[in-house]
Amino acid sequence: MASSFQISALLLTFCVSISLTLPVRSQTCASQTFTNNNLYTHCLDLPTLTSYLHFTYDAANSTLSVAFFASPSKSDGWISWAINPKVPAMGGAQALIAFKDTKGVMTAKTYNISTSMPYSVVPSKLAFDVWDTRAEEESGVMRIFAKIKVPPELAEKGTLNQVWQVGSSIDAAKGTPSIHETAAPNLNSKGTLDLNGGKIVSSGGLDSRTKRKNIHGVLNAVSWGLLFPFGIVVARYLRTFPSADPAWFYLHVFCQVSAYAIGVAGWATGIKLGSESKGIQYSLHRNIGIALFSLATVQIFALFLRPKKDHKYRLYWNIYHHGVGYVILILGILNVFKGLDILQPGDKWRTIYIIAIAVLGGVAALLELITWIVVLRRKSSKSTKPYDGYGGQSRP
Repeated sequence: MASSFQISALLLTFCVSISLTLPVRSQTCASQTFTNNNLYTHCLDLPTLTSYLHFTYDAANSTLSVAFFASPSKSDGWISWAINPKVPAMGGAQALIAFKDTKGVMTAKTYNISTSMPYSVVPSKLAFDVWDTRAEEESGVMRIFAKIKVPPELAEKGTLNQVWQVGSSIDAAKGTPSIHETAAPNLNSKGTLDLNGGKIVSSGGLDSRTKRKNIHGVLNAVSWGLLFPFGIVVARYLRTFPSADPAWFYLHVFCQVSAYAIGVAGWATGIKLGSESKGIQYSLHRNIGIALFSLATVQIFALFLRPKKDHKYRLYWNIYHHGVGYVILILGILNVFKGLDILQPGDKWRTIYIIAIAVLGGVAALLELITWIVVLRRKSSKSTKPYDGYGGQSRP
């Protein structure tokens, strides 16, 4: 069975092997140029998906000229900029979508997005006039150009709800975009545009689904990703010191039961989110989560079947208990990173978790060294005691 030193090394290997390549915005809208030398009054660095909007609004005739820049998630993907007449959300949006057609030529088309989930994207005319639409691509960046007749009610308000998005592929048979990712940047790509001042206003925070995803992530990171490993460290190292007995055992049980309770809440939240995401599956993340829940449930109930210390089956129970515990440890940390890849909450949160688990792994490695020193000294002390026929004990 692997030693805790090996497990500590695995923890550190996890942290070192995780890529810390962070997306960096390499330019701003002010540095972008146009092949046709078009000039726009305003430009915005949109807050998500490394996207940009250039626009000019002619209030006299309610005409909005736009140029939207973004990089699709794959070279044969798509980009979209849309206006929603009602709310800053995807449902009910009137969209301009650019992609490469079957001949590899950039094209821009108009689509209506349904108001209810699962959203349908239908090629059609929009609720307002659109003309001079075209698309181009340069160095992996796609661009949509168009002129729009702003509806009277939006022109009177001087603001409109905008939504932007990127995707990985196009359904060639239907000529419609594939489902985009559901990470936080994709779900938060919306806002309110000031037609006159060029300001972009936040859409009012995270939607309820994104909040539930964040709750799911926090619960599982705290339980399987931090509290459970801490409980293993407690059991492995504190019991070396006689003065810590039986306190180490109760602390270990408290950590693992708490991790299980919090983890079950996170697991249930994930199952609920999955049932609401028709057509979107994260199979590996889901399967690891189910395995964690199952193994942890067996581990908890096995406590009630724990033989006494002098029982002949206690050794086998210990082997099972330690083995399953280390499997849960590795799967838990792995699934936290899989969740971070899916949720994409921000680079700082990945870095914070890597630092936290690296510190825990470093502490475990240090305690492993100290434990071996203590054990070896005890063995050395026993072996140096004189033997005089009293069973290895010194004469009274």
